[in-house]
Amino acid sequence: MILSFAICIVLSTITFAQGTTLEKGQPSGSGAAKSAAGPVDLAKATLNAHGGEKLRVIKTLVIRGSVDVTSSAINQPLAGGFAMIFSGDKYRLDLTTPVQSLSQAFDGVNTQTSVQGGFELPPINRIGFIMLAKVGDVNFPISALPDAKKKNGFRITSPEGFYTDYLVDEKTGQLKGYESSYDFNGRVATTSVEIDKCRLVEGVLIPEKFSQRFDLGPLTAYANFKAKDIQVNAEISNDVFTLRKQ
Repeated sequence: MILSFAICIVLSTITFAQGTTLEKGQPSGSGAAKSAAGPVDLAKATLNAHGGEKLRVIKTLVIRGSVDVTSSAINQPLAGGFAMIFSGDKYRLDLTTPVQSLSQAFDGVNTQTSVQGGFELPPINRIGFIMLAKVGDVNFPISALPDAKKKNGFRITSPEGFYTDYLVDEKTGQLKGYESSYDFNGRVATTSVEIDKCRLVEGVLIPEKFSQRFDLGPLTAYANFKAKDIQVNAEISNDVFTLRKQ
């Protein structure tokens, strides 16, 4: 049960931070982010480094792949698969392992979850990389990082109060990771993501290989992800965002 809970909380925060690995044809954004005068300018420059207008008006995003999860309680890796599907504010998250399968979906109005006990995971459309598409939207304010020791970064906050702190690589102008903290089932949870490799798909940089650390009091969970199938602006049926009743 401890490992299943670790998987659950880790998957609740996997939302597309971008890495620093450049591939041929990728927009580099070099220099623009480094010379930005403030958090708003830095956020705009970072958006441009990740596809600019193509990212800002993205309609759908699908990422499927494999994941290995461990925790401070159990060191044996648990191999599984994951899928994340976005269409506007709608989303679906699926995790499949030999031990347990988890799903959560939001159809734009209602949230459904298969998580034991019926409680909901934090909405994956309100933290992480996907929020970068909200740069310029007055409903998602941008501010400086509260930690003055962390340079070259900015924060985006959703109308619901979820926030993500983005860290930008000065050489490439791309995101090298993100951090977030929020209340999870009555406890303060923190998470951090580092990206090893990203892939250019339809002019937008998408994470392909990334790792995540999640801290919740005495429990620390780790996950390594590798995306295999990545689709941008593919047709997605609305039925995807409704969980079938078991």
